[in-house]
Amino acid sequence: MKQIYLVDDDDAIRDALSWMLRCQGLAVRCWDSAEAFLADYRLEMRGCLVLDIRMQAMSGTELFDRLRAQGCRLPTIFLTGHGDVPLAVQALKDGAFDFIEKPCDDTQLLERIRQALEREGERQRQEESRLSLEECLASLTGREREVMEGILAGKLNKVIAAELNIAMRTVEVHRARVFEKLGVRSAVELAQVLARGTG
Repeated sequence: MKQIYLVDDDDAIRDALSWMLRCQGLAVRCWDSAEAFLADYRLEMRGCLVLDIRMQAMSGTELFDRLRAQGCRLPTIFLTGHGDVPLAVQALKDGAFDFIEKPCDDTQLLERIRQALEREGERQRQEESRLSLEECLASLTGREREVMEGILAGKLNKVIAAELNIAMRTVEVHRARVFEKLGVRSAVELAQVLARGTG
């Protein structure tokens, strides 16, 4: 289940938001400071980060910068006061998902959190697909990879056979193995899979 990670040093706001989100069936974990969240943060965390921009000691933007430096990809929604809008706009330029002014409109916040979770889910699917493709490519032998490159270049089997100095029947066998390992049925599908995976 995707988590919402809520970081706000205002007890009343944190309690109200976490209660509202849980009532919507969402899983929420709370921290009362940026430092506390940073201490618990793990790269494998999945979900959405809801982050107060202005806190004691370390600010929300400082935490965001530190997390990004660690490779964090969690979509981040900043909670801002009116005077913090320029900071929030800069955070958007730096890769934040969105910002919402306090006092938060529950419906708006919920909608943006759901959109952020959808984006995170899609990113995760793409990452899993890319890793799966890398595993498939790693399983190819050197000769299979050479044949695959010939296929992607649009060369006929007999041309690939001549260039690699092997029998055309051998090219056909390697071609079949490449298609099987990558789960495709044609040269066009092969090109599409590789384009999606490396795009």
